[in-house]
Amino acid sequence: MTAATDRELVASAASGDAAAFTRLIDRHYERIYRMAWRWLGRREEAEDVTQDVCVKIAHAIRGFRADAEFATWAYRIAFNTATDALRARQRTVPTDPSEVMGLIDGPGQPSPEDDIMGAELWAEVRALPAQQRDAVLLVYGEDMNHAEAAEVMGCTEKTVSWHLHAARKALRVRLEAVG
Repeated sequence: MTAATDRELVASAASGDAAAFTRLIDRHYERIYRMAWRWLGRREEAEDVTQDVCVKIAHAIRGFRADAEFATWAYRIAFNTATDALRARQRTVPTDPSEVMGLIDGPGQPSPEDDIMGAELWAEVRALPAQQRDAVLLVYGEDMNHAEAAEVMGCTEKTVSWHLHAARKALRVRLEAVG
């Protein structure tokens, strides 16, 4: 028995098959959550955004056009939902290292992402201007290539490259000032 492809699951889910929709969401849930966490930096907010994304996908699945991969479409929804949540929060990320840990799930409770990259680095990435932040999180956080990130961000690959270049310069300066 072969596993159904995303396209097959989308077609079934679009025609009302709840089990196919569940399998599709199960397949992509963790990556959507990780994306939300990287943008927001708080477990509870990331969980809320992930649930919102699942609801949005459920409402929009019938309108999905097969000219794109489902994963790209879903991550675009996640990207928009996470950036909307950031705007709604309307708060800046502290850059003082003593305040950075407050962005994580709680004192002394670092997530696996923090163990890998370090809380200060993710906090500094979140403090970048929006397009630079998004480019870094998509390419380095979500392991997308420049073409995939450009599709999600709605820009060209060259623009993604430029934002990454600017972000690296800004991060170098910011991290040297902190360290």
